[in-house]
Amino acid sequence: MFSAFERRVAYRYLRARKGERFVSIIAIFSLIGIALGVATLIIVMSVMNGFRQELLAQILGLNGDIGVYGAGHPIPRYEATSRRLAKIPGVVAAVPIVQGEVLLTGPHGGAIGGVARGIRRSGFKALDTVSNHIIAGSLNSFKGDTVAIGSGIAAQLSISVGDRITLILPQGDVTIVGTIPRIESFTVGAIFRTGMEQYDSSFMFLPLRAAQTLFRIPYDETTQIQLFVKNPDHDTAIKREIPSAIPGMPVNIVDWRDSNNAFFTAVNVERNVMFLILTLIIVVAAFNVISSMIMMVKDKAGDIAILRTMGASAGAVMRIFFMVGASVGLLGTAAGFVLGVVFCAYIEQIRQAIQHAFHLQLFNPTVYYLESLPAKLEWSEVIEVVSLAILLSFLATLYPSWRAARTDPVEVLRHE
Repeated sequence: MFSAFERRVAYRYLRARKGERFVSIIAIFSLIGIALGVATLIIVMSVMNGFRQELLAQILGLNGDIGVYGAGHPIPRYEATSRRLAKIPGVVAAVPIVQGEVLLTGPHGGAIGGVARGIRRSGFKALDTVSNHIIAGSLNSFKGDTVAIGSGIAAQLSISVGDRITLILPQGDVTIVGTIPRIESFTVGAIFRTGMEQYDSSFMFLPLRAAQTLFRIPYDETTQIQLFVKNPDHDTAIKREIPSAIPGMPVNIVDWRDSNNAFFTAVNVERNVMFLILTLIIVVAAFNVISSMIMMVKDKAGDIAILRTMGASAGAVMRIFFMVGASVGLLGTAAGFVLGVVFCAYIEQIRQAIQHAFHLQLFNPTVYYLESLPAKLEWSEVIEVVSLAILLSFLATLYPSWRAARTDPVEVLRHE
């Protein structure tokens, strides 16, 4: 497609020579602009993907993919119901849960609102998000009146393993002197840190039988059954199978999309908007390529005239300048690709270094729900970004190349 003569001329034009430094500097800045645009787009999209994946893993790891709730009343005969639900194709586990809101107080004073969730020890161990992040105590003591609390609760109430924590329920006991709040005390046997501030500061787990006693629910009933499935993105078919698996039992079925719809919709909208905004960086860099190429064409007008008089065709001249501009775009895209991928690979180390150097906190976990900055490279998106940058660079080169090919050698040599 490109002859050896055209490639040699294009290579010479890419090299800065004496008296052509200004044009060369503009081309370098165009290359840097494309590189920064590509790298920024790769980094931001990877962080958004990692943010979504991390939040999804945290939410589903604690709450399950599908929740089956009693319609205005607890779910009866939860043992048999759980076994039937677990037999649905695609369901990995069905975990019975008793859950309610409580007021938590510690031995040293203070009180915070929280969620008390009763669960079997086997089901608790299956929650990798919690059971694999125990920072104090052990799950071996998860029985009787021993509970596990989040690190945020422990910090706010100054509680450590072995201390007693008191739960106050809003539903009290009616006596002749009025309603007395229901109060129960438990021993802290484990403290966990999931990395999600929202959960660490509000959730506590207690044995299922203790929760049934606390909330005065019969021992053969639970408030909900959480289903964990193989593929959360394809759980619609499982939802359709639930009513037939437990016929005649009125229940409410809520999947992770329903319970977190507003949140994940906001994340997706923000992700798409960021893609459009950051694409403008590459567009601006492409315009810089146009300006630098037009200046080069004007600067090389005499060379173009000589080439044309020596027999070079207009197409050859157009291809020469197309190669010059395309080389800037390709080099910038390649540099941006390498920079973006390397930055994503070491993004958490970079964040820690910036925090240490400037003594500031990036991505407060109380706001972003994460203690570390995740990044997940989706190679299909990386290819899309690289292809977009190359396409814009090639398009930006067409007009200056066409102007070079349209140069009239007679007019140029007349004014030399």
